[in-house]
Amino acid sequence: MKLQQLRYIWEVSKHDLNVSATAQSLYTSQPGISKQIRLLEDELGVEVFARSGKHLTRVTPAGKAILEISGEILQKVDSIRQIAQEFSNERKGSLSVATTHTQARYALPPVINEFIKMYPEVALHMHQGTPTQISEMAADGTVDFAIATEAMGSYSDLIMMPCYSWNRSVVVPKDHPLAQGGELTLEKLASYPIVTYTFGFTGRGKLDEAFKEQGLDPKVVFTAVDSDVIKTYVRLGLGVGIIASMAVDQQLDQDLVAIDASHLFEPSITRIGFRRGTFLRGYMFDFIQKFAPHITHDVLEKVQACSGRAEVDELFQDIQIPSM
Repeated sequence: MKLQQLRYIWEVSKHDLNVSATAQSLYTSQPGISKQIRLLEDELGVEVFARSGKHLTRVTPAGKAILEISGEILQKVDSIRQIAQEFSNERKGSLSVATTHTQARYALPPVINEFIKMYPEVALHMHQGTPTQISEMAADGTVDFAIATEAMGSYSDLIMMPCYSWNRSVVVPKDHPLAQGGELTLEKLASYPIVTYTFGFTGRGKLDEAFKEQGLDPKVVFTAVDSDVIKTYVRLGLGVGIIASMAVDQQLDQDLVAIDASHLFEPSITRIGFRRGTFLRGYMFDFIQKFAPHITHDVLEKVQACSGRAEVDELFQDIQIPSM
């Protein structure tokens, strides 16, 4: 059994059993991967993948168990490499982060700007996706960190730490009735067409819960994952925008009126997650601390010793989480 063979079956499983795509991603040949998988299966005496002709069709029950252990082995190997790199050159390496558009566009730029100045020899890779995709990438080791507000709770392999709380603003054109003043209420909002985030993005669940608790059924006429797209359609008169307050740009959005709506909705928490057992290099910790200054070395050590999310949440009950 070779480590390379375990890498091949792991990567094939992550590429939807597409050997050709796997070969391209690993810069090797398709026949070479197929041969090594067959050699591994012959040695083990079981099939990892079921086949129809030359095509892989599914992971076998034995294959599922083998892949799970293979993933753990490959993670340990990666940790060994990280340790070696840390001691050979602590300021050189790579860091990959998966996050949503709102985080990448509004929350992360100042952090990344400082980080690049501090670590010019660290290659930084940004991946954008849905909260579920982001969590999956961190859970399977595709990225080092996942940063999101939703969908991270269902991944037990991830250690998740709260970074900051945030709330929402209503954005409307300057001639809109809501821009003329008066108390902003959920009833008023529900009387207008609403433009906001797609379900599952940027705390959309909190918004829906607030209306539901008041027995209101707002007319959501347009949804998007991108705050800038939402503001564009507000400008076109499609409806009242509800976006993360951090997405209001004082310079670029001077033609809109932003109304604080934090009294209407429960705040949301953005978290950073990484795979349990990951060796965090020095610059990885520095990235976390620049994004979430309250996560000190001492806090991080305690977090890594926690056995589950409940313990992590309990630990942060006594720590002040900043607001954005």
